[in-house]
Amino acid sequence: MKRLVLTLAAALVAATPALAHDDATLDAMQAPHGGQLRMAGAYHIELVLARDARGGKPASVKVYLSDHGGGKIAPAGVSGSVVLLAPAGKVTVTLAPAGDRLEAMALYTADPATKALVSLRFADGKTETARFEPFKPR
Repeated sequence: MKRLVLTLAAALVAATPALAHDDATLDAMQAPHGGQLRMAGAYHIELVLARDARGGKPASVKVYLSDHGGGKIAPAGVSGSVVLLAPAGKVTVTLAPAGDRLEAMALYTADPATKALVSLRFADGKTETARFEPFKPR
């Protein structure tokens, strides 16, 4: 019985760092592709928007997936969308796999007041959603 208690205690201690992935912690981390990281279920989602987007021509919207340890996850079989909410209006784009990421093009402006909602559907039917403030100063 004592061994079971010690094993359970060790498992809880080992799991504790995974619980520290709140938005503030993720904002303090260096995102692999220069975007903003958020946690959603078993995934880290990185949203990368063009910092020089001015709304006159389409700019890229990229989403990268990784596990909690930073291991890359291929986007095969994943679909989704990004909703950008800015003072200038709302833009919704449909993401498609593009190599190691999901990607779309959209007309938007790099505005610090912009908020984004990324919704993903995985091959097994599960969905994950994450909220971002992609141009928020860090």
